[in-house]
Amino acid sequence: MSAESPAELQFENLERQRYAATLGVWVFLGTEVMFFAALITAYTAYRIYFPEAFSQCSHHMERWVATFETASLLTSSLFMVLAVHATKLGRRPAAALFLLLTVLGGLAFLVMHGHEYWTDWREGGLPGRYYHLEEIRAAGAPMFYASYFFTTGLHSLHVLVGIGLICSMIKRTIQGTLTPEKHNLLEGVGLYWHFVDMVWVFLYPLFYLVP
Repeated sequence: MSAESPAELQFENLERQRYAATLGVWVFLGTEVMFFAALITAYTAYRIYFPEAFSQCSHHMERWVATFETASLLTSSLFMVLAVHATKLGRRPAAALFLLLTVLGGLAFLVMHGHEYWTDWREGGLPGRYYHLEEIRAAGAPMFYASYFFTTGLHSLHVLVGIGLICSMIKRTIQGTLTPEKHNLLEGVGLYWHFVDMVWVFLYPLFYLVP
């Protein structure tokens, strides 16, 4: 047991503590995978039932904005990897900088996605009985937007939670509580952030690219 970074009382050593923390994160992410898998399955089922409406709505989406959103999230994942690596090397200023860049990537994603929501609301691309987009009158279009707003809205909420967690990691990094020997929290937050990015990698083609 390290005198500088002791393990919690319930663990024999830091290695066991790291293993337990990683396992806990993976179990949590497993439940999240099942949750988003159910949403994607529902989307697929409705797409089979309303192929023409979903195709027209998909073409109507702002693909260039979504492409920048994807690039923003993937770049932020790279910065998260660099932040974990810098922490393992004990380079606190670099780790804090990479975490800050990760946060900025997430914020850029939310701003661009908010722009999409605003555009859809202004044009009438809304769920259910609120739908009044004149350009697309095919049956099933309101269902597309219901699936889009619910699924991407939940994903955006996950991004927001991730940003909050990363901000707490920045604070811990500056305070020096994350060390090369003890950085389980940062690795857990990193796994969560990569998961959020991977979910978007699936949502991006579903809502924007599939013809």
